[in-house]
Amino acid sequence: MNLSFKIIDKKNINSIIPLIQKLTNNANSSDLLIERFAVMVNENYECAGVFDDNKLIGVCGMWFQTRHYCGKSMEVDHVYIEEAYQSKGIGKQFFKWLYNYALSKGCTTSELNTYVQNYPSHKFYYNEGFEIFGYHFYKTL
Repeated sequence: MNLSFKIIDKKNINSIIPLIQKLTNNANSSDLLIERFAVMVNENYECAGVFDDNKLIGVCGMWFQTRHYCGKSMEVDHVYIEEAYQSKGIGKQFFKWLYNYALSKGCTTSELNTYVQNYPSHKFYYNEGFEIFGYHFYKTL
């Protein structure tokens, strides 16, 4: 493996859609994701990729904001690594890179949400030092 980690340029954001669809079991169409990512890249959103040579094998969205309870923060979103590359320590390497990137942007904390049923991610995030701080509620309007 020849791994690298880098920010995905806004003009190439749609390259992440196949991985996002794997993460979400195709919950949203490609057209809807194209529309949403076109908006997101013009907000406080960035996306990092894990590459094996030039092949995109993992993604992590990042939202940057300042919150009253924790200061400047990077919220990690839609983390996914291709199944064939999982359980090889890549996630740990990727998060180390993400933390350094967040620090370079002046962040002092990192936050995330994870699906309740995604038990493997819970173990990973606990091992990364994340703690449960609250519950994330969702309502369709």
